Amino acid sequence: MFKVLVSDPISDLGISLLVEASDISIDKKTGLSEDELVAIIGEYDALLVRSQTRVTERIMTAGKSLKVIGRAGVGVDNIDLDAATKRGIVVINAPDGNTITTCEHTFAMMMALARHIPQAYAKTIGGEWDRKSFVGVELRNKTLGVLGMGRIGSEVAARAKAFGMKVLGYDPFLTEERADKLGVTLATVDDVVRGADFITVHTPLTPETRHMIGKAQFEVIKPGVRIVNCARGGIIDEQALIEAIDAGRVAGAAFDVFEEEPPAADHPFLKHPKVIVTPHLGASTVEAQENVAIDVSEQLLHILRNEPYKNAVNMPPCTRRPAREA
Repeated sequence: MFKVLVSDPISDLGISLLVEASDISIDKKTGLSEDELVAIIGEYDALLVRSQTRVTERIMTAGKSLKVIGRAGVGVDNIDLDAATKRGIVVINAPDGNTITTCEHTFAMMMALARHIPQAYAKTIGGEWDRKSFVGVELRNKTLGVLGMGRIGSEVAARAKAFGMKVLGYDPFLTEERADKLGVTLATVDDVVRGADFITVHTPLTPETRHMIGKAQFEVIKPGVRIVNCARGGIIDEQALIEAIDAGRVAGAAFDVFEEEPPAADHPFLKHPKVIVTPHLGASTVEAQENVAIDVSEQLLHILRNEPYKNAVNMPPCTRRPAREA
């Protein structure tokens, strides 16, 4: 019998595959501290998390039986991949389940930013009928710069085309052939910064993408640009962005993610009239939560049963252990 610990809130329907498996014993214990996880993780073969649990080297060291860590979502920056790889623990994610919901949230943020919807709503329910302060811009005939043309970025680009936007796409793995197929113009980061009316980022957070748009980029950015980040906090330099907005170079920003989450109460984004924020809702739909849980549960079962699997984000430098008898 394999033991699986679910340490974050995850859709019951999504993990029904594990609940119903005859060779799986599943425990749901959410909100645990690192010390509490360390105390119990030794008895489990698998750990299933979302973004709340930080899976540290200390937790993995205590997890003597751990074979697999499943992340019900895309980003795995809350998991120490080096420590997992060193211990032969496979880390899997669910790269497809969040695609549409994150894409749609990006467009919701972009349109709210273009039309000042949250600000206008707040003023209207406060009793003020103020139309003059909220003159927006159309998306039609504007240029959208998409930094990161993977699953989500490609879906955003497709919808932007439907809105009559020109799309500049940057991705180190994007070819001219693929760009042509998507109907986008292959571009560099500098092309996007200098030419886009709207910029949205859809890359993972890595040392190479951290502050991909920072002080240097804001100095040459197209005046009046609007910036959206529904990917990961840290891809855009938050302090440099605020300075660019206050200097009039950037018209506004919409952020679903922060460098530190939750942000400090005095974070400049939270009270700035030209910044729209949401609390990391990109993947927060009923459909997405079920889809990512189903995807990662299926792969987790394959790994425990020593069957072929996909969506591993690390490659352990050891062969898989023989399947343990149930």
